[in-house]
Amino acid sequence: MSTGCAGKQRWTRRGLLQAVPLAALASRRTVPDERRRYPDPATEFEVVRLTDPAHPSYLPSTYNQIFSRRDRFLLYGSRREDGLQAYAMDLRNGASQQLTSAGSLDLSSLTLTPDERNLCYLDQGTLMMIAVRGTTPRPVYRIASGSEPGSGMSVTADGPSALLIEQGNRLRLVHLAKGSATPLAEAAEPIRDPMPRPRRASVLYQGQSGTLYLAHLDGSRTLRLKTAEGKVGAARWSPDGRTVLYLNHPAEQGRATSLREINPDTGEDKLIAVTTQFVQFSPNSDASVFVGASASRASPYVLILLRAARREMALCEHKSEDSSSVSPVFSPDSQRIYFQSDRHGAPALYSMQVEKLVEKTES
Repeated sequence: MSTGCAGKQRWTRRGLLQAVPLAALASRRTVPDERRRYPDPATEFEVVRLTDPAHPSYLPSTYNQIFSRRDRFLLYGSRREDGLQAYAMDLRNGASQQLTSAGSLDLSSLTLTPDERNLCYLDQGTLMMIAVRGTTPRPVYRIASGSEPGSGMSVTADGPSALLIEQGNRLRLVHLAKGSATPLAEAAEPIRDPMPRPRRASVLYQGQSGTLYLAHLDGSRTLRLKTAEGKVGAARWSPDGRTVLYLNHPAEQGRATSLREINPDTGEDKLIAVTTQFVQFSPNSDASVFVGASASRASPYVLILLRAARREMALCEHKSEDSSSVSPVFSPDSQRIYFQSDRHGAPALYSMQVEKLVEKTES
């Protein structure tokens, strides 16, 4: 028997199973290779469209573990005959396998566990876990009746446990084996995107106003990070967990968006580089290079930013109607970038090789 702390609800395994749609036991679909190559009109670099826009496809939250290094696949969501489901794309041959048969999949919650053996996601208010090679999901924890999950969910390396948001502003730590939930923090504003700190027992999350908070996983302390003046945009942990990388949008009109980093332990905040209107970004695995999506209507590019030289280079046009959804991310070895765009009508996934521009890193 497991206990959900929020709402004081108690759930038996049988009760949780009754909450799982019957479709969750369905066999998995295999999608053949849909890759199409084309030269980018602006840069002439080769771009690979990985998925067919006839079936809208989306990247999950890119701060989560969406690449399997062992099996070499990319985790993503795609809307097909049975609605939005999670898929694993084989990065060697382009074929995809359906992983879920959810009734109402929360795309922002999709993540692999650190050992890459299981997939976690929210479905109709229930935290589910399923083996990557399995067919039957296991319900772990049900959010209290009347409470809507917040945007984003992640899994810690130790435990492991899931970090999720209930009632808009309450952060919970859910033990994946026991199904028990522990309250970590409660904010005065809606919060989103809980991100566990690499190699440390704390979690970063963001308020609706852009404010960054850091909470200890033992629930002992929560602090607000004192970032530079201006609005905080997208934020990520540095790969070593020492600093928080974030976009700073100045309040003064005409000033450029910058990429900055703050050390939560010392409070030191410093400039990394000025950007070309970055609205989303991701670091490579040693934070020496960043890939970003520009919000510029005149130059809707995906770019890389070299940290040492503080220099940008345009890779291709994303031409997405919503530049904040482009979500560019590096492969674990830094040799490819992946992003999302609706430039061909509906959201699809795209990729480019950057091995001639970025040094290979440990994957």
